[in-house]
Amino acid sequence: MTSKAKPAGTNDTKLVRELADILNDTDLTEIEMKKGDLKIRVSKGGGQMVQMTAPPTPVAAPAPAAAPVTSAAPAPSAAPTDNPNAVKSPMVGTAYVRPSPDADAFVKVGDKVKEGDTIILVEAMKTFNPITAPKSGIVEAVMVQDAQPVEFGEALFVIA
Repeated sequence: MTSKAKPAGTNDTKLVRELADILNDTDLTEIEMKKGDLKIRVSKGGGQMVQMTAPPTPVAAPAPAAAPVTSAAPAPSAAPTDNPNAVKSPMVGTAYVRPSPDADAFVKVGDKVKEGDTIILVEAMKTFNPITAPKSGIVEAVMVQDAQPVEFGEALFVIA
């Protein structure tokens, strides 16, 4: 039995094109496929690799001796990331507090928001990802400036 030889790369090229089409049609940034000895990885975003790691665990510093607080108001959290109402960045990227450079901010401190309202955009690999309010409430703090780089797990805003 004889087999007809296929031109080298014809099926491989078609497969790469199909994988690239899948990337363009979805929110995926990378696809890797292995078939026998053939291993293909297709990614978009200029070949930048972003490695996301959990932020280091904060080490508590010894507290300086201070006069007791007699105010009935709750003391602000020492670290915004520790605030239970803080919404943290799900990725490494650049935070934008407004939809465009000439527009007003999505929200200001004191604004009422509903669950699902867009508060900030985080741009990663040329994709703008809306970061939304996980619950309804009042914006107590916006922890980032416009066009500020942010890390995974960094506090972006606080809703109470």
